[in-house]
Amino acid sequence: MPKASQILYFLVHPNQLRAIIQWKLWHDPVHTRNPAKESETLKQCFHYLNLTSRSFSAVIQELNPELLVPVALFYLILRGLDTIEDDMTIPLKRKEPLLRNFQNILEEDGWTFNENGPNEKDRDLLVHFDCVVTEFKLVKPAYKAIIKDITEKMGNGMADNANNAELNTNGIATVKEYELYCHYVAGLVGDGLTQLFVESNLANPALLRRPELAESMGQFLQKTNIIRDIREDFDDKRRFYPKEIWSKHVDKFDDLFDPKNLDKALNCSSEMVLNALGNVEECLFYMAGIKDQSVFNFVAIPQAMAIATLELVFRNPNIFKTVVKITKGDACHLMMESSQNLRTVCDIFKRYARRISKKNTPKDPNFLQISVACGKIEQFIESLYPTQDPKQLALKHKGEISAVHQKAAEDKEAKSDIFFLLLAVMGTLFLISALMIGAAYLAGARFDIAFDELKKGQFIPKGSSLPLSQSANPSPTHGEL
Repeated sequence: MPKASQILYFLVHPNQLRAIIQWKLWHDPVHTRNPAKESETLKQCFHYLNLTSRSFSAVIQELNPELLVPVALFYLILRGLDTIEDDMTIPLKRKEPLLRNFQNILEEDGWTFNENGPNEKDRDLLVHFDCVVTEFKLVKPAYKAIIKDITEKMGNGMADNANNAELNTNGIATVKEYELYCHYVAGLVGDGLTQLFVESNLANPALLRRPELAESMGQFLQKTNIIRDIREDFDDKRRFYPKEIWSKHVDKFDDLFDPKNLDKALNCSSEMVLNALGNVEECLFYMAGIKDQSVFNFVAIPQAMAIATLELVFRNPNIFKTVVKITKGDACHLMMESSQNLRTVCDIFKRYARRISKKNTPKDPNFLQISVACGKIEQFIESLYPTQDPKQLALKHKGEISAVHQKAAEDKEAKSDIFFLLLAVMGTLFLISALMIGAAYLAGARFDIAFDELKKGQFIPKGSSLPLSQSANPSPTHGEL
């Protein structure tokens, strides 16, 4: 049952409700998961997928059947790994070997873990992790090898971070460290997914020769989440904004949350947005290498959400007070748009890049760089999908459009201009005439007498305008009054 506040919101924002209804009624998945054909352990896996991910769960379950289970298990395995790494109640001596050995745990029948703190939101996944292990062992060997390799790399990266006392105490220091962190928690995910896509013959193998493209896909999503979640991370005593950036604007990280430093805080967050915008071009290039529609939807929808979120948080003071998210209606509209083709996704990126550029302010120290970054995104999209007809341009540059055709086009345009000019003149005369006649009527003009005279053939007025029956002196009495 919807809340009263939701009903009021949708009454004021009908377009939001319209987008939600359109998505619910008209969205036609490329593939649909069939639970009737699944084992009980696999149903459990999808149950925990729904619990742990609101954004990825839906797109995963619409994937090509070849990749449905491998990608779902890949997500759950990395979510389990991340749940151990995030839990500050687990001692480092216990945490480190779990992280470094998690890829081997995937082969241990019946393995579960119940040592997470009671407030860890995804602890139930690890308590029932045996269902994930059972289904993982049934996956094709090629997919298993990819998942285990990425799990090992990510686990070791997380263990290194957990052992980094400076990082745990003072947060991330440099932009290089920041991007390395994003690599371990997101870039590797992009790498693993790309290998799965290519192995299943649903993506261009050339993507494997350009690993920086998959890296940017993961980095862009992770950087957007970090920018958006600054308040939540601060409350949890975590710092992911690199000191190399925030120290340009404030003396202490805590100062970003002081209302007196709002302008400085906004400048800091805009520099973080500038850093994230640097990944956009490679993200768009990556999506051009996807061959399967369901896989394209899977990679395109989160990217569209990310650029929309980036525009929402750009110079938004609310990110220092709470977690800011795009509305459900906007999310549904973006999902409808981005699940079509690369051109519509490029249109989304162009639209939000322009909005970021419009919100940009000369007061920001990074004003020029942000404007350039948004311009480069538009320029890149223009190189993929020119707004002008490339065939006509090519013909024109080759001199194959004759002067005769050009002259005919110019003459046609001139005739059109003359027609509209005459139409404007006639309209103006009609309007003036109507105003003059209306003014005369209001002043008491007797048009009925004029019409009678015209009917009699009298086109020239007589000496007196009064009928003979009327006296020159008015009657002292007015019976009608």
